[in-house]
Amino acid sequence: MKYRFSVLDIFRGLFASFVVLFHMAFFTNTPVINNPIVENSDVFVDFFFVLSGFVITYRYQLMATTEEFGTFMKKRFFRIYPLHFVMLFVTLLMELDKEYMSHYIHVNKLDNPNNNVLTFFTSLFLVNSIKLFNISDVSWNIPSWSISAEVISYIVFGLVMITIARLSLQRYKSIIYLLTALVALGLLAFITGSFQINYSFNYGFLRGLIGFFTGAFCYMIFSKTVSSLSHINPLLFTFAEIIIVFAIFISIYWGETLKYYGFVYEIIFLLAIYIFSFEKGKLSSILNSSTLLHRVGTYSYSIYLTHAVLLSIFNIVFIRILKFSPEDYSYLFILNLILIYYCSQWTYKNIEIKFKDGFSVFKTAKSSL
Repeated sequence: MKYRFSVLDIFRGLFASFVVLFHMAFFTNTPVINNPIVENSDVFVDFFFVLSGFVITYRYQLMATTEEFGTFMKKRFFRIYPLHFVMLFVTLLMELDKEYMSHYIHVNKLDNPNNNVLTFFTSLFLVNSIKLFNISDVSWNIPSWSISAEVISYIVFGLVMITIARLSLQRYKSIIYLLTALVALGLLAFITGSFQINYSFNYGFLRGLIGFFTGAFCYMIFSKTVSSLSHINPLLFTFAEIIIVFAIFISIYWGETLKYYGFVYEIIFLLAIYIFSFEKGKLSSILNSSTLLHRVGTYSYSIYLTHAVLLSIFNIVFIRILKFSPEDYSYLFILNLILIYYCSQWTYKNIEIKFKDGFSVFKTAKSSL
């Protein structure tokens, strides 16, 4: 059967919006934004990894050859790289323009040591989630480290799928996915000496692997149980949906403690994705009825990759030039989110979709040679 998982797309959009608020909190001074829920919302990045593993495994569960692996990577490249490339160069232009702007307004980090030639190329080639010498923090378009982790997860996933096919290990897929996640978690714990997984520029690729293969394992559970559980009373799904949403926000609220045991979030997100993948409960019905939430889910990748630049521009205009105060973000955040939404709508239609469709053009042109 074919599934759309539209509610999970909605959650992707909602949680991308919370990540926006997380980064916005560095500019603000209002309890509307500066509260434990928002300030721990960076862990929603792990939801993206788990959901990505779930969806990719669903779509490419039969991948078995190097040719199929190559096609898979080309599709993913055209899906995610063009917008990353554009935003990297937009960030570069902003960095180059800082000196000129500093004559008129105050500029934070006029000479940002993290934005250098080395980190530019690690971002360009999407290896900026791997710990490298002389790199001490995230750089350039800050969210892009997770795109690096995502691409590395694709590569490992493809290699795992080919290995499974060649060794005829299909019946052990679930175990292999789970073991891959556990190995990545164990390696991260061994290197860092803790079970914290909240890493980015250094061990973000391991964080990505943990989440991605947790999601792959989640899909295997779903595929084996969807037929038998689809006929359960929707009231039970409603109850489960309410409980898991409550668990998510309680765990986020207590993030300062739970982040030291990062695998807790992997488990919670696995359960959330599994429960909402059925789309049987009342919460699923409510979410699915909203056109706006569907659009936010559709634009979620653009929201995620464009927001850091747009937050900076918004802060320059409203705080530095128009002299609003950080306290004014108690209502300015709404205007900021609207700006990000419409800019993301534009980048989705004019960059994401055009280059995504470009893969078909690329494939057709190649086959005609």
